[in-house]
Amino acid sequence: MKILVLSGSPRKNGKTAKMTAAFVDGAKDAGHDVVTCDVGRMTIGGCKACEYCHTKGNGQCIQKDDMQQIWPDLSTAEAIVFVSPIYYFTMTAQIEDAIQRFYAAGTIDNIRKYGLILCSASEGVYGAAVKQCEDMANYMQWECAGVVTVNGDDNISDAKLEEAYNLAKNM
Repeated sequence: MKILVLSGSPRKNGKTAKMTAAFVDGAKDAGHDVVTCDVGRMTIGGCKACEYCHTKGNGQCIQKDDMQQIWPDLSTAEAIVFVSPIYYFTMTAQIEDAIQRFYAAGTIDNIRKYGLILCSASEGVYGAAVKQCEDMANYMQWECAGVVTVNGDDNISDAKLEEAYNLAKNM
């Protein structure tokens, strides 16, 4: 299965990157083809609601930025995993910009499953991000393969890294 991983952390070697690496290792060990896009360090503008994509663009966004690197993999992936730190109750602005740009495509029918890995310093801050992904998945008809949340002292613990690794097997 081809899995697209969107990592929303702007920190190159942070805790989210370590959780992403654990997931990718698990996916590769399970025989999946994995593509990771570090959207947290890419230049992606949010949707401008210009409707070009639905009028003249035939599903193509008018903006030509780093999202151009993601579209080919998004259009061929069978599963998607969102990995993001939670700084203030939602996924990072960087990953949100990428998700908002999905609007150009409408529905993404080639994806069948999604996963979610969220990192935070605090407990109880995941609800908005989880609900957003649930609602998006319901709309897109994606199945949830699993949600991994880590916080505080559990961030990058062996147990949580293993949980991210094992999420790949549910894909």
